[in-house]
Amino acid sequence: MIADRIRQARLAAGLTLGALGAKVGVSHTAIQKYEKGLVTPSSSQLLNLARVCGIRTEYFFRTHKVALLQPEFRKLASFSKTAQDALKIKILELVEKRVELLGAFPESPLLAFEPPPGLPKRIESLEEIEDFSERVRNAWRLGMNPIGDLTDTLEGIGLLVIAVDENNPKFSGLKAVARTEDGREYPLVAVSTRWPGDRQRFTLAHEVGHLLLLGRLADGVDEEKACDRFAGAFLAPRVAVCQLLGHQRHALEWQELYVLKHEFGLSMAGWLHRAKQCGVITDSTYLIMYKRFSVKGWRKSEPGKPLPQEHPRLFDQLVYRAVAEQYISESKAAELLGIPMMRFHKERQLESLDAVAYQ
Repeated sequence: MIADRIRQARLAAGLTLGALGAKVGVSHTAIQKYEKGLVTPSSSQLLNLARVCGIRTEYFFRTHKVALLQPEFRKLASFSKTAQDALKIKILELVEKRVELLGAFPESPLLAFEPPPGLPKRIESLEEIEDFSERVRNAWRLGMNPIGDLTDTLEGIGLLVIAVDENNPKFSGLKAVARTEDGREYPLVAVSTRWPGDRQRFTLAHEVGHLLLLGRLADGVDEEKACDRFAGAFLAPRVAVCQLLGHQRHALEWQELYVLKHEFGLSMAGWLHRAKQCGVITDSTYLIMYKRFSVKGWRKSEPGKPLPQEHPRLFDQLVYRAVAEQYISESKAAELLGIPMMRFHKERQLESLDAVAYQ
């Protein structure tokens, strides 16, 4: 087990055998022997390996093994397989912590995620995604109003939501199913912490689209375009678009799009696209406005204050719940949260918050 963990930690850190050996102070042959299980590192060597790979030593001894099934990335084509493998290992480490925590409860505190009943079994065109998305929102009792906290909404219906620290700009998100050794399965969606909130929200909604549209798309309906359409319709339903922008417009104001971005958590570019999809503006008006949008340099960075990022909170809350019910020890809680015991004690008593309040 330790041998596999060392290899996974190295790959997740993006290091070669030689690079890791140089940082730890041993030869690449020694690292190779660690990874093959031919030699077991000493405790001091494990500490060095953990420090260099940016993990806690507990990772090497974790017994909950999870497989990541059917991973699908939202990425640029140039995001290499090596980078994908390293990222999957990062996500697996985070998922393993969640699985270990969930296993400590007598009954799972998570709902079992399932697509809402009564959804169309066949989607013949992108236009049909509008009705599909509306049915999903109604089934989840979201109405047609903005979704204030998307992560909280998704965690509330049984999805594992992972915010992964990944600086590679070629990666946005991922959907997969985590399967434990005893056969339990947890659908999950992951998003990069690199991006502002509006991009994260669109990515999360896009990945949910993959989960819900699986096996429903007719031949000829592009899956990525369908998931993009679902993401836009899920975040800004047609009813809301037409109500707020009007049913037909000759032009839109940038300030309108800016206000709606911060109300619904969908980018200005996303709102412009939704206006076209919902027939509020014509294709030609859209092209004119999009060219102006691009000339202003807003495709790379939209104006104004970025939208706040999404922060999954369920895992932290469940850690403290498990401590309160004595399902896990304080040391296990600190390990799962990835913080020192002293910091855990302070945060448990809200001392760190008091310190901030008096600053």
